[in-house]
Amino acid sequence: MQNLENLLKIDRDSIWHPYTALASELPVYHVDSADGVRLKLSDGRELIDGMSSWWSVIHGYNQPEINKALEQQLKSMAHVMFGGLTHTPAIELTEQLLAITPEALDAVFYSDSGSVSVEVAMKMAIQYWQAKGAPQRQKFISLRHAYHGDTFGAMSVCDPETGMHSLFADAMPKQVFIEQPQCRFGEACTEEDMAPLKQALIGQSGHVAALIMEPIVQGAGGMWFYSADYLKQARELCSEHNVLLILDEVATGFGRTGKLFACEHADVVPDIMCVGKALTGGYLSLAATLSSKEIHQTIDNGDPGVFMHGPTFMANPLACTAALTSIRILLASNWQENIRRIQQGLEQGLQPCKELTQVSDVRVLGGIGVVELNEPVDMKTTIPQFVEAGVWVRPFGKLVYLMPPYIIEDNDLKLLTDAIVKIISAL
Repeated sequence: MQNLENLLKIDRDSIWHPYTALASELPVYHVDSADGVRLKLSDGRELIDGMSSWWSVIHGYNQPEINKALEQQLKSMAHVMFGGLTHTPAIELTEQLLAITPEALDAVFYSDSGSVSVEVAMKMAIQYWQAKGAPQRQKFISLRHAYHGDTFGAMSVCDPETGMHSLFADAMPKQVFIEQPQCRFGEACTEEDMAPLKQALIGQSGHVAALIMEPIVQGAGGMWFYSADYLKQARELCSEHNVLLILDEVATGFGRTGKLFACEHADVVPDIMCVGKALTGGYLSLAATLSSKEIHQTIDNGDPGVFMHGPTFMANPLACTAALTSIRILLASNWQENIRRIQQGLEQGLQPCKELTQVSDVRVLGGIGVVELNEPVDMKTTIPQFVEAGVWVRPFGKLVYLMPPYIIEDNDLKLLTDAIVKIISAL
């Protein structure tokens, strides 16, 4: 094996990291192993992970039950094509997903990532309307400050200013954007709050395929928590105007907000739902798009009689095994109490940030804690400070946030929040 210096040189010279220039001065830390809530660096340091590896590793690293299930699955097969073939992990995972998601959702399409699950959802909506004899329904209504992924279709429904439209505007479909709801989580919504959506549905009547939303929590577009009442009224408006509702639960699914799925806060049922990230407990990339009977029967009965998508690694047996095991671990655990405990720890630990003049807002929901600053964070100087404090926190824009694994203990959570308070205080 090459020495660490050579490995890091290859990394610096040849590997693109997410949203990072190839020749970036941002530090990159070499992880040697991970266990529980700790990342073990090659230089011997250990970091408490406050990110759950971008919100996916909900049970912590090196989880024994998932390890064992994957070892067993490897003995039979790591992969088999899903065209014309099937296997038990996919069937059992489907049965489990349908049991825990809203009852009206009764079919599952597997893909490789959250972005692709959104692409699939958008294609489903368009193909549905084509099968219904309304091919003009091609547009999507989306909220400003939304984030739905990095592929082209998903990117087209991300925020037009903070997203990537400025670079790819001429190549992407033009969608309909409305203001994000200003009614915060726990508040009721007014007619004024709902007016932009009503106007868009009326103004684009006959041309909209679906409204796409991140339920309750707008994730990477700004970590904003909005009213469940808004989501409830949005569902009613979609039904009234005969528009499909797509809920992107990629970031919010599997307990993160205190409900198994964020749509449960409003007791709404989408026509199409996307899940990913925590689906496999952070072990392997897998996502799913769930649809109602009305959606898949209409597509099946239309031309060409099949849904037009099919990834090579669709329903990969290893990924399905990880997902099935992860869900079983979650449901068997006292996850609701863990989320309540984490929420309480985040609220108490981040409270001092509310007194800082450089902070514009502090908000907590379930296992998500957010400190919004007045100015963007200097990643080049701030990330090393977090590492020096023994924690892994990766801010973006003006946001410093935490989404720790559900298994985190109170003392480790306090170390995370203490580090945030200390480092933000010194900015």
